[in-house]
Amino acid sequence: MRRILGFTMMLLVAFSFTAFAGGEKEAAGGMSAADITGEFDWKRFEGQSVKLLLNQHPYTDGMLKELAKFEAKTGIKVQYDIFPEEEYFNKLTVALSSGSSEYDVFMTGAYMVWQYMPPGWMEDLTPYIQNSSVTNPDYDFNDIIDGIAAGLRWDGVDGSEVGNGGQWALPWGFEGNDLMYNKRVFRELGLDLPKTLDDVIKIGKIIKEKTDMVPIAVRGTRSWATIHPGFMTAYNSAGASDYDANMKPQMNSDVAVRFTKKWIEMVSEVGPPEWTSYTWYDVGQSLGAERSAMIYDADILGFFQNQEGASAASGDIAWAPYPPGLDGPATTPNMWTWALAMNANSKAKGPAWYWLQWATGKDFLTTAAVKYATVNPVRTSIWQNADFQARLKNFDGYLEQYQNLIDGTGIHFTPQSRFFETTTEWAAALHEIYGGKDAKTVLDDLAKRLAEEF
Repeated sequence: MRRILGFTMMLLVAFSFTAFAGGEKEAAGGMSAADITGEFDWKRFEGQSVKLLLNQHPYTDGMLKELAKFEAKTGIKVQYDIFPEEEYFNKLTVALSSGSSEYDVFMTGAYMVWQYMPPGWMEDLTPYIQNSSVTNPDYDFNDIIDGIAAGLRWDGVDGSEVGNGGQWALPWGFEGNDLMYNKRVFRELGLDLPKTLDDVIKIGKIIKEKTDMVPIAVRGTRSWATIHPGFMTAYNSAGASDYDANMKPQMNSDVAVRFTKKWIEMVSEVGPPEWTSYTWYDVGQSLGAERSAMIYDADILGFFQNQEGASAASGDIAWAPYPPGLDGPATTPNMWTWALAMNANSKAKGPAWYWLQWATGKDFLTTAAVKYATVNPVRTSIWQNADFQARLKNFDGYLEQYQNLIDGTGIHFTPQSRFFETTTEWAAALHEIYGGKDAKTVLDDLAKRLAEEF
């Protein structure tokens, strides 16, 4: 995940679709979802089509393997374009900002809602969810973990917490952030799991002395993506916040400064020498290739690396039940969500909604979690599914860390439409401190600069 460039806000040109009575199959256009009546019918939009814009991702791969089932079930033809991540977001931004109706559905994340929703580029899915005439009776929206679904609800006001307002997207999979480690290395060196960042430094120095591995890998590029995984998880758990209720920056509060000093000390003492160029890909690969003994990042990175035959460390990767924090274990992981949204300018909103409910429904997501790589699953029923739990037999601590941390997992940033720019500036400040500048001075300057931008 990389920095998304800011873009010009545009007015919404409202499109909705025609009401359908009973089992009539009519073209999309016109009225809203709330006007659709009659019994639910999977064949309501038979003969129509929907076009998806998708990121190149394991979630996408699993969906494509099952897509023929959706087309057979509905009679809807699905077209799609898939792009690598950096190209994908550029393509998406251009499509949405131009008011294009080419794509009906797109992949997104919770942070993107804060940029895409205010100018009116996203369709509120609440009326679709609530209308039994257009949503199948087995969909069970309440089965979706509420803390994850809530991260995609927002009222559009900078500083207003998530969980209020429209449901702008449906979660497809999520990432909590946690400590993953090579259990063989820990066992051979007789190491205990770290509970604090000081523990990480202490243990890391032993690993550094006894092996040729980097003790811990974390992201470090000049990007918002450096802030949101391990850093924000431990930062929030320490009691630090990014902004107060009046959107005044808090990165220079006493606890924030103390935490930042400790984080940079950890990176400097036992982190990768190339920290300022480390992306999510580098972090995951370092654990899998046994170049690092620990990572503090998205829990699914360890999942992908630990699959049989996936990496040199496969079978030796484990998850800490609690990640380390400033003064004790961290209990409130920050979350990233891959989600699916509807283009507000779509001219095929009926078929688009049918694909959305299928792709986020129980049947497909259970199959995707058990057979493919749609993890972490966003539905409670899947975590309780015996086949899914059996799949986790060789994923030491994975289910336990989910059970311990899910209640505290959420989006711990303050929502704002300029999230990507301001958070990238925050990452740049970390670079300055890593380079030797005084933490308090740098963070004071950062807070002052961000305050002037509002």
